[in-house]
Amino acid sequence: MPVEENNAGIKKPPRLGIALIVSGPSGAGKSSVCSALRKRESSLRFSVSCTTRRPRPGEQDGEDYYFISVHEFNSKVRDGLFLEHADVHGNYYGTLKSEILDHVLSGTDVLLDIDVQGAMQVKKAASEDSTLSRCLELVFIGPPDFAELEKRLRGRGTESEEAISKRLADAKQELDCWNLYDYLLINKVLEKTVDDLHSLLDILHKKTIRLGDSGFYG
Repeated sequence: MPVEENNAGIKKPPRLGIALIVSGPSGAGKSSVCSALRKRESSLRFSVSCTTRRPRPGEQDGEDYYFISVHEFNSKVRDGLFLEHADVHGNYYGTLKSEILDHVLSGTDVLLDIDVQGAMQVKKAASEDSTLSRCLELVFIGPPDFAELEKRLRGRGTESEEAISKRLADAKQELDCWNLYDYLLINKVLEKTVDDLHSLLDILHKKTIRLGDSGFYG
């Protein structure tokens, strides 16, 4: 971990990066919130997940997701390369260990836009890994109400009625998981939610748990 030094020449303890998980049901707006936060915080590294689903219009391989085959995905599972992985709405998603641990150890903050299943797997992994435990922060993005969530899902116009019904059913279960997270943000107005998350990130930088054991004077 790098050692910071202020203008007075006092060395600050090295800091582990933050592994910031943002989750929420489809239609809550978590991906829009994450995208806006990344534009504001250029030093924030985005954890690119692997997925077996097809790219949506405008999505780019290696930037939004690593779009891979089911065979490739299963190979990575067998090799133990994922920190978490899950079947979500009939497609596989997974977070590579290298996307998180390599970067937080160097002091870089990492943003994870993942579903509730994946977040709970990472939380469990953190209970067995002291470094990950010190880095992990979990934020749940919720909709103002269920009617608004349904409106947002239908407004996409990209899925069948069957797919929407499945997402709504899954959303009801995921909404019950909000209290398993460290922080809850209700996404009523996108800009306000991004403001709140950006302010939270600034506060998290001040937590002592991610600082090294050395003193201010080395």
